[in-house]
Amino acid sequence: MLSVGDKLPDFDVALQEGTDLPEEGFMRVNQNSFDGQWKILFFWPKDFTFICPTEILAFDELVEDFAKLNAIILGASTDTDFVHLAWRRSREDLGAVRFPWIADNKKELTSALGILDREEGVAQRATFIVDPDNIIRFASVYDMSVGRNPMEVLRVLQALQTEELCPCAWQNGDEVIEAA
Repeated sequence: MLSVGDKLPDFDVALQEGTDLPEEGFMRVNQNSFDGQWKILFFWPKDFTFICPTEILAFDELVEDFAKLNAIILGASTDTDFVHLAWRRSREDLGAVRFPWIADNKKELTSALGILDREEGVAQRATFIVDPDNIIRFASVYDMSVGRNPMEVLRVLQALQTEELCPCAWQNGDEVIEAA
């Protein structure tokens, strides 16, 4: 698995947003599509499952908080853009989600990141914080049965952006450690 300090690999994938079928096809994005922004890239195993929507909705509640930190949220799975669209259309709450979803159905990005589950052949429940220079600054993977905490991802991004030494359980506004 790629980790802190590694460069985000090159990718070219479809991006799905909202509940409308785009007339000109789904937009494609790559590692440079969000130039100058932090990227919160989080993967879930499959659409139409049980834990994944709880995470997606929790990240959506924080869209503005991440945007204030010049960060875009990108959800992703190995499902297709049409499966993403169908899932959004099947649930009003998911249809209202304000961030785009990556369709990595060829499994190129999940493979390059090293998060393709060997047994299930789907994305692991992984999260990456990627800085504006496309360097991974945070990486985590959870067991398929455990949902992650988007508030913790926000806290880590806030800490990273201080460019200071942040102690255990640091919260935005807390004092940082001054190196002697």
